[in-house]
Amino acid sequence: MRQLPNALTLANLFCGCCALLYTLYWQPETAAWFTAASFVFDYLDGMAARALKVSSPLGKELDSLADVVSFGVVPGAMIYQMLSGSSAGETGVVTAALPAFVLSAFSGLRLGKFNLDTRQTQYFLGLSTPASTVLVLGLALSVHHDRFGMAGIISGNPWILYVLIAVLCTLLISEIPMFGMKIKGTDWKSNAVNAAFVLLFVILFLLLKELALTAIIVLYILISVAFRKKVTGETPSAA
Repeated sequence: MRQLPNALTLANLFCGCCALLYTLYWQPETAAWFTAASFVFDYLDGMAARALKVSSPLGKELDSLADVVSFGVVPGAMIYQMLSGSSAGETGVVTAALPAFVLSAFSGLRLGKFNLDTRQTQYFLGLSTPASTVLVLGLALSVHHDRFGMAGIISGNPWILYVLIAVLCTLLISEIPMFGMKIKGTDWKSNAVNAAFVLLFVILFLLLKELALTAIIVLYILISVAFRKKVTGETPSAA
């Protein structure tokens, strides 16, 4: 049982590798399901470690390595595919799309910084890599389904993605306090912020479909900045 948290972390890594493969073949819907599984396993490994009261340097390293793939390389590959017009497999490497993996590099930097930061126990400093992944995933799915004409908008204005890369990289390593989204106890008051975001996402999904994933993270960032004092009014959290 002591190895259960590490097994869950490896399951996160496996799903991240599968999500990457389906992304490179531009099957973002299947990639999204594997990414969702990575989220679940990433959450469960920490919960299992706390429940079993086990912790090890190996587990910490494995967790970061898995997250670099699932929440670093995967979103980078999604942006690469959008920049390359989803035709990389047919035309070879698209050099102009390679800056997408700058996001992967900064995601690795963010995870490394997080491992050394003892302040983040109740809230995040900077955008977490899972949140960054959700934002990119929503955009990729919207482009794939041409929701609201997103395919034409992105293909005709690739600079949007270059700007997005720069903004996300900046947010990942920023010192901006952002709400921690972990479940805190079983009472309603402790989880009021989480519940509010879930309700907001449901409303956005009814209006925007896949693009709601991107919209909820944008709102999460804006609300965190607007209510900075409320965020830091709790004792610091984990990213």
